[in-house]
Amino acid sequence: MKTRDPRRLAMAAGLLALAPMCAEYVTGYDDSTGDPLALAAGLLIFGPLYGAPALLIRETARRLGMSWPGILALAAAFGVLQAGVVDQSMFSEGYRDIPYWEEMVRPTYVAPLGLAAHTTLSFVAGHAVWSFGVPIALTEGLNPRLSRTPWLRTPGLVTAAALYLAAAALVLRDHLRTEDEHAAAAQIGGSLAAVVLLVLFALSRRSRDPVVRNGVVRNGVVRNGAVRNGAVRDGAAPRPIAVAAGGLVAGLVFDFLPSTWAGVAAGLAVIALCGAAAVRLARSPEWTIRHAAALAAGALTARAAVGFFAVPLGEVPTVAKYAHNVAFVAGAVLLGVLAARRRGAA
Repeated sequence: MKTRDPRRLAMAAGLLALAPMCAEYVTGYDDSTGDPLALAAGLLIFGPLYGAPALLIRETARRLGMSWPGILALAAAFGVLQAGVVDQSMFSEGYRDIPYWEEMVRPTYVAPLGLAAHTTLSFVAGHAVWSFGVPIALTEGLNPRLSRTPWLRTPGLVTAAALYLAAAALVLRDHLRTEDEHAAAAQIGGSLAAVVLLVLFALSRRSRDPVVRNGVVRNGVVRNGAVRNGAVRDGAAPRPIAVAAGGLVAGLVFDFLPSTWAGVAAGLAVIALCGAAAVRLARSPEWTIRHAAALAAGALTARAAVGFFAVPLGEVPTVAKYAHNVAFVAGAVLLGVLAARRRGAA
């Protein structure tokens, strides 16, 4: 949609800033924790690295009419690209000299592939959910009337793509210069193949359901609030606060799983159960963008709460660390409350 509506630009700018915060800052794991100037400076790289892909994912999905499984598939594709090709952390046995890295990798290390199942699941699911899915849902929830319309025109999309490519090139260059372990050609090829498959799956998730507007269904008939083909079914959706609580619990369980094969199996089970529950609940005619935003807020609050247990890299004053943690927990809750109070078409 060609428009100069400042509200759409504001939404795009909000997503550009929120995505890197959800991806890099919310747990406070780095030496920038609690340092406002360092965090602001970091956005110069993290904004293009995470915010630009979030915009591209969101704009592609809304233009093509993708469902949330498609959005999350695109998000997972960027997660694989980031961890497998750009920073190559997926294939590292000692990334950035992080002291606890080997503890995460060794228990589930698959030598023929040169990766650990635990860290691979954490990276890909973490990017799909927290780096991209959560900020998209929360930003859309803040203005439901614009949640299904494009926010950027072609120049904006080109700029976002250019920013991402520039940031990714800088990160890759830094990795190749400062790290001893680099991904092999086969590992990069496998990562790119996975990216292609995820994108193809996302493109297959374009909505084929009839569109319900003002009680009228295109190419279908509404009977007692349900569409015959099952796209919309009877049944009440839980209140947004209950959905947020579910996202909080699921996020905490996922984040505290051990880096073992049992933990990997449990992580996959959590993802499968949450996905199935969300799909089922979203079929209710009472499900709205407020519910999606509440789910995202619950998951973000969980990730922020985990930050209280994280040990930052480098020397970070205790007061600064916990102030950082409190600020991000409060911010996650506030975003959820604001989104839950919004009204309008969705």
